[in-house]
Amino acid sequence: MSDDEREEKELDLTSPEVVTKYKSAAEIVNKALQLVLSECKPKAKIVDLCEKGDAFIKEQTGNMYKNVKKKIERGVAFPTCISVNNTVCHFSPLASDETVVEEGDILKIDMGCHIDGFIAVVGHTHVLHEGPVTGRAADVIAAANTAAEVALRLVRPGKKNSDVTEAIQKVAAAYDCKIVEGVLSHQMKQFVIDGNKVVLSVSNPDTRVDEAEFEENEVYSIDIVTSTGDGKPKLLDEKQTTIYKRAVDKSYNLKMKASRFIFSEISQKFPIMPFTARDLEEKRARLGLVECVNHELLQPYPVLHEKPGDLVAHIKFTVLLMPNGSDRVTSHALQELQPTKTTENEPEIKAWLALPTKTKKKGGGKKKKGKKGDKVEEASQAEPMEG
Repeated sequence: MSDDEREEKELDLTSPEVVTKYKSAAEIVNKALQLVLSECKPKAKIVDLCEKGDAFIKEQTGNMYKNVKKKIERGVAFPTCISVNNTVCHFSPLASDETVVEEGDILKIDMGCHIDGFIAVVGHTHVLHEGPVTGRAADVIAAANTAAEVALRLVRPGKKNSDVTEAIQKVAAAYDCKIVEGVLSHQMKQFVIDGNKVVLSVSNPDTRVDEAEFEENEVYSIDIVTSTGDGKPKLLDEKQTTIYKRAVDKSYNLKMKASRFIFSEISQKFPIMPFTARDLEEKRARLGLVECVNHELLQPYPVLHEKPGDLVAHIKFTVLLMPNGSDRVTSHALQELQPTKTTENEPEIKAWLALPTKTKKKGGGKKKKGKKGDKVEEASQAEPMEG
């Protein structure tokens, strides 16, 4: 299908069937997150946790739309990643990796699911210990969570992407934390995880994006990453990169047989969505992927790090800009936080948090979350303005 044809028949939230697919994908990814969290115990191997998340999404989506005439693509939209402590993102190791999680680690879990190309992503931060989270760990998670709550209220028709960028930086500063640079929140469309409308995490002279206004019936992945460090993460080792996405607009005649073999496999199995090298025939993968990346046939998702000792938190959610207001369809309750900082003396932040997420009387669409068993309603930390 050419881009023009897809543009013509682009499906959005005006279609009830599309809304259902987004919400079904969201329900699955919320449950997958719940499953991975329940398996996060000291000495658990990260690769095992990631594989459990992906396997759950594949199994659950595989059970849907089985008996329809036209095949409906469905499955993992972003491989499960578990990035620990000062690692910022995209850590989803190969099967041979022995890295484990330890008591006291700050775990960032990131994953995505799609049904018929309609994508729901979620990112969550969890400290691996019993009892409340205190000190700077609590600060950095509270900063991400409050910034996510503010973003939820500012990603709405009539507001601009720059409004969100400025606001989340002010929230992070109130907790004496930084918003991590280079993290983008994207509009999502059918089969497009990184659409053209973008919200920058930090505006600086090096990274410019077009000013854009949010519009009704759009869908966004809002991605907030906070750090107790300077918020300028580095790529330390390209060998850690395992997640890639095919660059559909690029072509090149690969020279190496291994590269041609692997690119053919990618084109068949993962033509559009990001994937993990774990799902390729691993012996040839590393060799073949290098040439594919060097010639821009694949877009890598590098593993980035802040400095050792820095703490990093991540909250990502999917929001549907419905006619009756914003519907956040992915989330998970946070642990009890006891931060050392507060936004009590920040009238601007308090005013943002007081904004409603619904424009008309509540349709009750959000209350469905309760059935997932993750007690979203009780989690005043996770969604303080719900009710």
